Amino acid sequence: MSNSSSITEFLLLPFADTRELQLLHFWLFLGIYLAALLGNGLIITAIACDHHLHTPMYFFLLNLSLLDLGSISTTLPKAMENSLWDNRDISYLGCAGQVLFFLFFISAEFSLLTIMSYDRYVAICKPLHYGTLLGSRACVHMAAAAWGTGFLNSLLHTVNTFSLPLYQGNVLDHFFCEIPQILKLSCSHSYLREAGFLLVSACLAFGCFVFIVVSYVQILRAVLRIPSEQGRHKAFSTCLPHLAVVSLFISTGIFDHLKPPSISSPTVDLVVSFLYSVVPPAVNPLIYSMRNQEIKDALRKLYEYTLLQHE
Repeated sequence: MSNSSSITEFLLLPFADTRELQLLHFWLFLGIYLAALLGNGLIITAIACDHHLHTPMYFFLLNLSLLDLGSISTTLPKAMENSLWDNRDISYLGCAGQVLFFLFFISAEFSLLTIMSYDRYVAICKPLHYGTLLGSRACVHMAAAAWGTGFLNSLLHTVNTFSLPLYQGNVLDHFFCEIPQILKLSCSHSYLREAGFLLVSACLAFGCFVFIVVSYVQILRAVLRIPSEQGRHKAFSTCLPHLAVVSLFISTGIFDHLKPPSISSPTVDLVVSFLYSVVPPAVNPLIYSMRNQEIKDALRKLYEYTLLQHE
């Protein structure tokens, strides 16, 4: 038995026991991480360099790519290190930092996705008021609110979680540090306060989810009233990437935290948590670049400019 003051490190759940599979996982993680860095980096560069993309929608997309880079960089490098060097440990401060930053990026991303649904709602349902409701100052304030609320939420949960006494050892059934796994190490009566905070956060997240759903119901009604088929297609095409990203983000997160106990096992939990924490940041750039001609054009111009610079 140990308490939190005597714990200097936690043991994470390994992806494999054999050395060959560990190395295979390392190269797989490295490929996914490099793809996420490249995809999100290209979107950030294209939006920053192309003045045609200096609009509210792409400003929020740039912020989304920054948050995706942050969230995947919080979890995957440590998993790569452990697979490469056959380790399971993470320091106490490293675990606290992982909880703080991962929850920060995930909370801010969900807030930003909610703001992006409002952007699409105003663009399609109130196009004449778009410039007024989503001016540059308003966009900066909304993005800052998403980042700020994400940080305050993560700071509150991290401080509260790591102030709890931990008497159930230091082994986490997860490949990275997450609050529900740490709460399992606490005694039964001391984690009720943090469970209450988690419930409040879940209610706020559900409120954001309802806002997104209501926004898209209004968008769908507005699009169906557009007389021309070309106009309907154009309106849908601006919403589909955001809707796909929201669906991927919410579905993987819900399945990870609310999956039935009957199918729960360390292996299943490991795979689902990987899908929830790693796949969305790596796939989001692909979703936006495939469905968005303006992003494709900006990337093509960036490529042509790079070639000219090297000639």
